[in-house]
Amino acid sequence: MKIFYAVQATGNGHISRAETLLPYLKEYGEVDVFLSGSNYALKSELPIAYRSKGVSLKYDKQKGSIDIWDTIRSASFRKIWNEAKFLPVDKYDLIINDFECVTALACKLKKVPSIQFGHQASFKSQKVPRPIKRDKIGELVLSNYAKADQYLGLHFSCYDDFICEPIIKQSILESEPSDMGHITVYLSHIADEIQFRIFRELKNYHFHVFSPTVEFPYIEGNIKYFPVNKEMFTQSLIHSYGVVTGAGFETPAEALYMGKKLMVIPLKGQYEQQCNAAALQEFGIPSLETFDSYFAVHFNKWIFDTPSITLGLTMSTRDIVKRLFDMHASRESTIKVMKPFKFEAAAL
Repeated sequence: MKIFYAVQATGNGHISRAETLLPYLKEYGEVDVFLSGSNYALKSELPIAYRSKGVSLKYDKQKGSIDIWDTIRSASFRKIWNEAKFLPVDKYDLIINDFECVTALACKLKKVPSIQFGHQASFKSQKVPRPIKRDKIGELVLSNYAKADQYLGLHFSCYDDFICEPIIKQSILESEPSDMGHITVYLSHIADEIQFRIFRELKNYHFHVFSPTVEFPYIEGNIKYFPVNKEMFTQSLIHSYGVVTGAGFETPAEALYMGKKLMVIPLKGQYEQQCNAAALQEFGIPSLETFDSYFAVHFNKWIFDTPSITLGLTMSTRDIVKRLFDMHASRESTIKVMKPFKFEAAAL
């Protein structure tokens, strides 16, 4: 079986999940990866057959928000259309799409079925938690950005019958978590100088801050800065006391799995993160709207009053991948059954 796996690279979580999934996908066939997007910091070890700039989010790091106009200006929609026309999705037996727009368009143009597989696929269900005030544009984006024929979602809980639990990477599953006292921080949407100004005021605590602008580890006061490196980040996470991060999916899921204290600060203007924060609040996880001078008050309340939560898993990664291929096989069987029978006139 030839498998086309489209990975949205607007953040590190998609790439990390793809690397975890790859060995299991290879058990079913030959895998080619299409990496789309440019604002990620992890060095990828994926077998990348195709690349595209796709649509990459641009950030205003002073405000901790998406820069909508810069994001729109940076996207070449004519190039996306041309890439979709020439993307050879019709040469593959199975298209797996992790919320990637070029692949979705290519499948539509060439009438090739695909499965959207990942966290964003879970939002096809209205049972997935949303903020009290829903964003109509955000809902439209989640529903229409990368349409597929079938959906298999991942979330913190199985909110619907097509939603599975998080996929946790093997290094976390095999780890022995400990508490070495530091707080692991990944807030790539907030400028380093703002983080330094706020964290240095909390002198009784030590922070491991991971930043895409850092080239090598160094220490300033109670803060140790790290480059965005998979192994370094994983080790810091495993041995942390707590985690402060954006309201993405992979890092909060890993922190919850290990029973770490967790606080999230959603990226402003990113509706998916607002939804994730709403889901995490149901677990008792605090979410802050802003990262400002009042952070110390929220931080101390979190340290002393907020219990840690452990996320249990009932499905293995292999179980989830099997379900993905069962969905594909079921659709193929249905198509064969529905295919009209061709009658041939008997010779007289």
